[in-house]
This record gives sequence, structure tokens and C-alpha cells, in this order.
Amino acid sequence: MPSRLSPEDQQRVDEYLSAPQHQVNRRPFRPLLLLALVLGTVIGLGLLSRVLGSLVL
Repeated sequence: MPSRLSPEDQQRVDEYLSAPQHQVNRRPFRPLLLLALVLGTVIGLGLLSRVLGSLVL
């Protein structure tokens, strides 16, 4: 898909994005860690709700 910007504007955008303050070094995405955190949270909250339910009833 061609850019809708003029060549001068595209050049300014490219310069802006290539500036060092806009370059972020990120760790690789680890979906298994995310899955483990979500499962741990759901299980933990489920256990907490069972404990609180048994205390109330």
C-alpha cells in the first residue's frame, strides 16, 4: 500500500522514528509465561473466593 504522505513528510516521519529516544529494546514475548501468570491469577482468585465463601457460610 503506497504512503499517503508526501515524500518530504515521509522523510520527516522516518527520521523521527529512527531517533535513538524512539528505539526501545524489548525482551522477547513469552506467551507461556503470560499463560502461567493468567492461570495462576485465576486459580488464586478461585481459591480465595472458596475460602471466603466457606468463612461466610
